[in-house]
Amino acid sequence: MTPSPLRPTVTAPPRGWNSWDCFGGSVREDEVIANAEHMARHLLPQGWDTIVVDIQWYEPEPGSTDYAEVSAALVDEVGRPLPAPGRFPSAADGAGFAPLAERIHALGLRFGVHLMRGIPRRAVELDTPILGTDATARDLADPDNRCPWNPDFEGVHADHPAAQAWYDSVFALLAQWGVDYVKVDDVLYPPIQRADIAMMRTAIDRSGRPMLLSLSPGKELSAVHAPFLAASADAWRVSDDLWDTWDDLREQFQRAARWAAVDHEGGFADLDMLPLGRIGIRAHVGEDRISRLTAAEQRTMLTLWNLGRSPLMMGGHLPDTPAETLEILTREEILAIGDTGVGAREIVRDRDLVVWRVRVGEREVRAIFWLGERAEQRRIHAEDLDVPVGAAGHELWTGAEVTPQNGWYDLALEPHGCVVLSLA
Repeated sequence: MTPSPLRPTVTAPPRGWNSWDCFGGSVREDEVIANAEHMARHLLPQGWDTIVVDIQWYEPEPGSTDYAEVSAALVDEVGRPLPAPGRFPSAADGAGFAPLAERIHALGLRFGVHLMRGIPRRAVELDTPILGTDATARDLADPDNRCPWNPDFEGVHADHPAAQAWYDSVFALLAQWGVDYVKVDDVLYPPIQRADIAMMRTAIDRSGRPMLLSLSPGKELSAVHAPFLAASADAWRVSDDLWDTWDDLREQFQRAARWAAVDHEGGFADLDMLPLGRIGIRAHVGEDRISRLTAAEQRTMLTLWNLGRSPLMMGGHLPDTPAETLEILTREEILAIGDTGVGAREIVRDRDLVVWRVRVGEREVRAIFWLGERAEQRRIHAEDLDVPVGAAGHELWTGAEVTPQNGWYDLALEPHGCVVLSLA
């Protein structure tokens, strides 16, 4: 696939906020703005700069605990989804997301939206025309390839002459609104929808506006697809939805290690959103709560995500984020691992002990994870960390100085926690 001159060069994983973990499919404009303003005040200096409105922004009355059986999506005269003005007042009179995007941009942030693969079922019911063609939505729709878990869209016949024109029209509208980031769903949930992904890539390239393309979800996604994904998208999920449990977090260790070992320059393997802070307000999973992950588990998550160079998308309602969580999100030396780290690899996996290596600038960084259920005192030799015997430095989460004794590092490891050494 020939690279597009319009495709932005992304050298570090994107960081931002996504509405799914706290508001499910029912987020409102005032809630988006509140999170954007909080991000601009408290997180933008550390590179958190993207606000993403997740699924069902086109539904006037979305479910707060699950999807409605019948979609009532708002669509325009050529079948493209429109934001529901009852939830997004600035979208009235056909303005779409342009006013909200402008407000987000004024804060120095980027604006993103969620999009389902295919064509709205409402457009198929109305049999709307496909812009620039003689075809209609019913001609294009493929009910045999619809999403298995969401009722809003039908699949499209990828070999239909109007298929590319359909995606061109959708991304042209997003470009007109000023969208910077598009999260496209139901393209990796097996089987991978290569034809749709390729058409979306072409549509973005034709839109005249650079947009980052993120693909979801990645249940059972094989690394054999890495070259295609890196050529087509800026990020792609490598797991199903992740929530605030240790079991979910622990499972990401093997995925992070597998994808870190795969050459996919040009994009980022996405370990999913960060279910931190206040989540579940109107989400589809769990009650309104502060994340159940312990402080140690949260530090482990941020460390592993940065080692894997995963996008960082905060899932919690930012205005209600506890101070200790905000401190974790803005720890600059940890974020630098994701921004500029080179050669990150898992080098030790011994039962509950996992060690990663990465080089950040002139320093060797070693992350020692303890997956066990009880606190542990461990002595680890420099040879096992693959560093010079006398290498000294500091721990990135606490700032404490670290000096080995005869080549041995004495480490106090919390349950599900980590120690991150920066050594020279």
